[in-house]
Amino acid sequence: MTPTAQPDRNRWLALYVLCAGMLMIVLDGTIVNVALPSIQEDLHFSQANLAWVVNAYLIPFGGLLLLAGRLGDLLGQRRVFIVGLAVFTIASALCAASPDQAVLIGARFVQGVGGALASAVILAMIVRMFPARNEQAKAIGVYGFVASAGGSIGLLLGGVLTQAISWHFIFVINLPIGVLVGWLALRLVDNPDGLGMHEGADFPGAALITGALMLGVFTILQITEWGWVDARTIGGLVLAAALIVLFVRRQARIANPLMPLRLFHSRNVVGANTVQALLVAGMFGMFFLGALYLERVLGYSALEIGLAFLPTTVVMGGLSLGFSEKLIMRFGPRNILIPGFIMVTIALLLFARTPVDGNYLTDLLPPFLLIAVGIGTSFPGIMTLAMSGATPQDAGLASGLVNTSMQVGGAVGLAVLATLSSQRTADLEAAGHSAASALTSGYHLAYLVGAGLAFASVLIAIFVLKPAPTPEMGGHGPAGGPAEGEAATAEG
Repeated sequence: MTPTAQPDRNRWLALYVLCAGMLMIVLDGTIVNVALPSIQEDLHFSQANLAWVVNAYLIPFGGLLLLAGRLGDLLGQRRVFIVGLAVFTIASALCAASPDQAVLIGARFVQGVGGALASAVILAMIVRMFPARNEQAKAIGVYGFVASAGGSIGLLLGGVLTQAISWHFIFVINLPIGVLVGWLALRLVDNPDGLGMHEGADFPGAALITGALMLGVFTILQITEWGWVDARTIGGLVLAAALIVLFVRRQARIANPLMPLRLFHSRNVVGANTVQALLVAGMFGMFFLGALYLERVLGYSALEIGLAFLPTTVVMGGLSLGFSEKLIMRFGPRNILIPGFIMVTIALLLFARTPVDGNYLTDLLPPFLLIAVGIGTSFPGIMTLAMSGATPQDAGLASGLVNTSMQVGGAVGLAVLATLSSQRTADLEAAGHSAASALTSGYHLAYLVGAGLAFASVLIAIFVLKPAPTPEMGGHGPAGGPAEGEAATAEG
């Protein structure tokens, strides 16, 4: 074995370890949803309180991602990852052993904190470990598969564990995985020093951005209960926006900001995060409303719903893991986004015509496969562009921003789509339509709005994003290397 072979093999093993940790966290987002009916029955949750099993996790998770990413830059990314993984694993044990509602909700909040700390820095570590463009594109493809397809795997796994054993095991399964991933990360993932807290120990700024994001996520999650024009909704969103404005003004004035604003000077960074938020909004709607359609209209069981989404996961995974890297290297990340976004738009339009007596093979499988191809080819390109303007000192912040745009975009999109769908269904039922017909029509409206969001991503990709240099143009290094970094600086 050559002297360089072992370190290279360790890098790829380290990638799989990091992605295993990410998969565990992503799975948690959907695996719990499948088990909610069993949790409700066992712990005697009311319908209103049951939502807090999910919301107690999402509020700290969405609120802490940006801060966690920056802490990775300051304290060391591996250190933040390990701490987050430990918190997530311990909280999972508490969730599994929860004897009542209060313990479960509290443990889910702690789980969200751990999930944010661990997941926020993973993409930054991957970009650092794989500076060469061809290797980085392949590594981001693996990460992209986990980030985009993990949710549908959770649907299947959640159905199997809940029906075959007990809802407790959706949390128990995290314990051996968390311990093993942590142990392997300590052995395989390198541990460069962070910048030090003196480079960004802005505690008032940390309080502002964390408070803003947590309040924003909380308000968005409550929209389905409060409504869009409720004073609490408007007040919460306005206050969250005001806190963000105060945070940005503070970061622009102080010498060592918590989150340097130079990263946001890049059109590709801002544009890629924007299209990701829009696309994820439509995709979350497809998974969430598609699962409801299968359950409430077609009468599928939890396990059957997981199996129905399995082809999407398989195709998405195959493209992310093997094909997207070749496309990125041949055409550049921006140029593969446009056809991918168009396919997602068409898929959502096809979902908007599913009938009450839909047939899986003719009505559902074609758009499932189309959205799998669109997401599988485009997500690695989005992440490549989103990291393209980051210096090594800002990589954790850029990684946290990618995860924040995904989570907040998904939360906002789901709130919008679910609200529109529910209102449409209620209006039709009041007009005398059958429950199945009213539900299906409500889902159709949500899919049309999701298709509009996906088409907006197409326009942003065409008119905002700039082509990255292809290998033939001399680009190399992280996400296109110096050439891209200089372009990003020039954009600012």
